[in-house]
Amino acid sequence: MRADRLLSILLLLQNRGKMSSRELAQLLEVSERTVFRDMEALSASGIPVLAERGREGGWMLTEGYRTSLTGMKPQEIASLLLSADYSILSDLGIQKDYTAAVRKLEAVSSTQPGSVMSYLSQRIHVDGASWQPSDESYPFLSLLQEALWEDRKVSISYLRNGETVERLIEPLGLVAKRGVWYIVARSTEGLRTYRVSRMVRAEASRETFTRPEDFDLMRYWEESTQAFKSALPRYPARVLVKEEYLQAFTRERYVTVIATEAASRPGWVVAEAEFNTLESACRIVLSFGPQVSVTAPQELIDSVVAAIHETFGLYDEHDIRN
Repeated sequence: MRADRLLSILLLLQNRGKMSSRELAQLLEVSERTVFRDMEALSASGIPVLAERGREGGWMLTEGYRTSLTGMKPQEIASLLLSADYSILSDLGIQKDYTAAVRKLEAVSSTQPGSVMSYLSQRIHVDGASWQPSDESYPFLSLLQEALWEDRKVSISYLRNGETVERLIEPLGLVAKRGVWYIVARSTEGLRTYRVSRMVRAEASRETFTRPEDFDLMRYWEESTQAFKSALPRYPARVLVKEEYLQAFTRERYVTVIATEAASRPGWVVAEAEFNTLESACRIVLSFGPQVSVTAPQELIDSVVAAIHETFGLYDEHDIRN
C-alpha cells in the first residue's frame, strides 16, 4: 500500500505542482507526519523532492523532472475514463482505486498536446446521466470510433425513409443517448447526425480530413436536439402523476413538462405536459400504469380508457386463470 501511496504523491506533485503537507494528507487520507516520512522515502530513492518553507511553502519536484507511463495514446486513456460507471464503482467499493488510476492517466495525458478530457469531450458525448440498454445492433461502431480517433473519412450506406443512400462522411463525434448511438459527421450536405444502427455498410477511407477548429460536439448536439424537438408536432394534455414518478415522467423523450403544481390528492402532482401526438400520449400514459392519470383533454381520456378495456378484454377472452 505504501508503494501505491508514494506513486500517488509523485503524480500529484507532477500534475498539480507545489502542494502543502496538509493538502497531500487530506487527499491521501493520512497524517501530515506520514507525508513527511513518505517524502523522506522518495528522496532516499533518488526522486528530486524539494521542500519550500514558509506560509506559501510546500513540496515540489525539481523543474524538468517527470515520471512517465509510456505507451498509452490519448484515445486509449479516453476509453478507460469513458468506461467508468460510478454506480458500479460505488457498489464494488473501489472509488479510491479509480481515483488513483485517473491520477496516473492524467500524468500521461499531460505529455500530450491538449488535455485528454478535452480531447474526449470533443469526440464522445453521453447525453443523460443514466444509461438505458438498447436492443439495437452496432456492427460498425468500432470502425467509426477508430475513424474518429484518426480523422479518417468513412464511406457509408444508410437507411433513410425506407431507402438506402450513399454518403462519404467526416466523423466529428459519437453521441450516446439512452443506449442509442449516433455519429455526428460532415458531408456534402453539411453537418448531419446519423443513427449508427441504420448503417448497412461502412468502410474507412485512407483519406484523412482536418477537423473544423470551431466545432463543439456538446453545443452542436444540444442545438440540433432543440431544433428537432421544435419541429415535432405538439399535443397538450393535463395529467396527474404520483410524486415519486414525476422525475421518470419528465425524463420521457417525447414528453415536455411545462409546469407542475400540487394536486388535491395527497402524494400526487398536476402536470401540464406536451406530447407529440394523441397516439404517442396514449402509449406513454399507458406505460406508466396506475402512476399517471389523464384529466384533459377528453379525447385522450377516451383513448386511454378504450385501450385499457381492449387489453382487459383480451384476458377475458382467453381466461388466463385456466
